[in-house]
Amino acid sequence: MTPWVVRLLIANVVVFFLTAAQPRLGALLALWPMGILSQPWGVVTYMFVHANFWHLFFNMLAIFFFGPRLEMQLGGKSFLKLYFLSGLGGAAFSFLFAPHAAVVGASGAVFGVLLAFAYFWPKAPIYIWGVLPVQARWLVIVLAVVSLYAGISGSGTGIAHFAHLGGFAAGYAYLRWQRRKYFQQWRPMPTPKERLTDSAGRSDDREALRRWKAIPLDKLHELNRDEVERVLEKALSSGVRSLTPDERAMLERFAQNN
Repeated sequence: MTPWVVRLLIANVVVFFLTAAQPRLGALLALWPMGILSQPWGVVTYMFVHANFWHLFFNMLAIFFFGPRLEMQLGGKSFLKLYFLSGLGGAAFSFLFAPHAAVVGASGAVFGVLLAFAYFWPKAPIYIWGVLPVQARWLVIVLAVVSLYAGISGSGTGIAHFAHLGGFAAGYAYLRWQRRKYFQQWRPMPTPKERLTDSAGRSDDREALRRWKAIPLDKLHELNRDEVERVLEKALSSGVRSLTPDERAMLERFAQNN
């Protein structure tokens, strides 16, 4: 668990119990697009109001699973910006496409978090109902298509489908802006398996370099010596992985003859 994920979970749960005890408070904190002038705070506070326990449960479950890794990747400040901008995107789409319905829930912000997770780790498996593995990128695409269809057709009443789409749109826009501004900062974080594989690869590279540097250059023919020196210099300056398969094979051949 990361700091802002914990705070968001606590804030949503606390507001849920407060609004359950005082239903009028829920209406006061909700987003009413047509009444925005009388309740302008609703564009932010609606993200913390939930219609029922299951509405809260599934939104918090998504934050719990996807939020910590994303917060570690982005940093707390950028994670929080992504979260609230996605929620504001959900509010904006509600204004544009469903202005007559009250909107509550963290779904817009959560959908932005989910999209950001898929942006950095598109092939990460997400287990639906804890059983069915789906890559993050495909889950986002399916959710976007379902939300668009349901929003246009009017099916799934009581669900703010356009708020979901607004969360996707705002989250993606924020990530693209950040990527353009800080390109080097936004490289995807490797998974534990990728880190282990990379670590093993670096260890193998160091061992290979040690063997190649032990090749007795003074015993080689002049032409072979020049070629070995050239490839070794390339490995030292640009890294072992910059070598072609033929160059590696040549060094291995001379190292084995040592």
